[in-house]
Amino acid sequence: MPEPTETALRRRARHLDTLTPASRDRAVDALRALAVLGVVLGHWLVTALVAEDGTLRTASPLQRLPWLAPVSWVCQTLAVFFLVGGHVATRGHASAAARGVPYRAWLRGRLDRLLRPVGALLALWTVAATALLLTGTPLNTLHTLLKLALSPLWFLLVFAALTAATPLVARLNPLWPLAVVLHVDVLRFGLHTGPDWLGWVNLPAGWLVPYTLGAAWARGEFRTRRAARTLLCGGTAATVALVLWAGYPASMVGVPGAAISNLNPPTLAAVTFGLAQCGLALLLRDRLRAAMRRPLAWAAVALVNLSAMTIFLWHQTALMATTAAALPAGRLPGLHTLPDGLGWVAARLAWLPVFALVLAVCWTAFRFREQGPRRHGPGSRPGRSRVVRVHRGAGPEAGRGVRRVV
Repeated sequence: MPEPTETALRRRARHLDTLTPASRDRAVDALRALAVLGVVLGHWLVTALVAEDGTLRTASPLQRLPWLAPVSWVCQTLAVFFLVGGHVATRGHASAAARGVPYRAWLRGRLDRLLRPVGALLALWTVAATALLLTGTPLNTLHTLLKLALSPLWFLLVFAALTAATPLVARLNPLWPLAVVLHVDVLRFGLHTGPDWLGWVNLPAGWLVPYTLGAAWARGEFRTRRAARTLLCGGTAATVALVLWAGYPASMVGVPGAAISNLNPPTLAAVTFGLAQCGLALLLRDRLRAAMRRPLAWAAVALVNLSAMTIFLWHQTALMATTAAALPAGRLPGLHTLPDGLGWVAARLAWLPVFALVLAVCWTAFRFREQGPRRHGPGSRPGRSRVVRVHRGAGPEAGRGVRRVV
């Protein structure tokens, strides 16, 4: 008699739980998963593709419904991703150096998995863009689609650059890049003397702040909750002050038509908001570790971590594929209509499961680019999950395989 699906899932989750080394900090994986899913959900909630006069253009509910700004506070989680990235890269580089692994080999391994899934995205959209041009798609529609599809790449480029700079910035005090952001914003918005390109200095400097906080975490500088509470309270107070009295937008993502975008490039308000997020993330570590002792919760987090870049790269494509596929049915609420009221918000919430289903199809088709193909050779079993791998150490467990979560 076939094993019930729920029982099989629980059995596999328990098996993964037993294979995970006790030394692994599951809170780090949980924070990374929450950061990725927050960005995905945020984009799905505040990105609208409006069908008008045979074309598609982007719009945002935040433009006409500014009271939805708190959505951006919950879902703009990039600072947490950079915090975790700095933590993991700093520990990984120190471990590699201790084992005598050259910097170049360490960096190649770090960047390989990060950038490997990009090729599939670029290949698909090259074919799609060519097909759309040949079928007479308006250029402004094509521009809208390509801008959304390729927008995640800016994040990967910045993250890759900071990863490569880990040996140089691992001991950098976060106050230094924070000071750069402060001075850039004073020139841009206070004195109005900076050139147009000056704001883009904040792109590396702004995300370097949470990255170096992650490095400090890896060095053990956040063992107590006091430092995390200081980050949370100080970052929150600074952000509130900047929004109320310095003219920064309340939304932590860009809003079409707004004079200032907090994210493109990052402003001082986005960075102080990121400090608050990092403080909250550090405060939640113990609770997340406790939650990750549940096998099903840990299995879900491990699955997201294994496919983090695939999910991140393809979530906008999933939204656009759903929107395009539904066009023959007319202008559907929450999908092709102007985001100007509660009705649109309710309809968009109803579309989220459809976006998730299409993203799952993309994940099934392209996750191998991130995880690598399954092996079917000697010593491996067909269909074996890449969630675990064999690791041989020099300790008491040397000589027998110790499977670890990747």
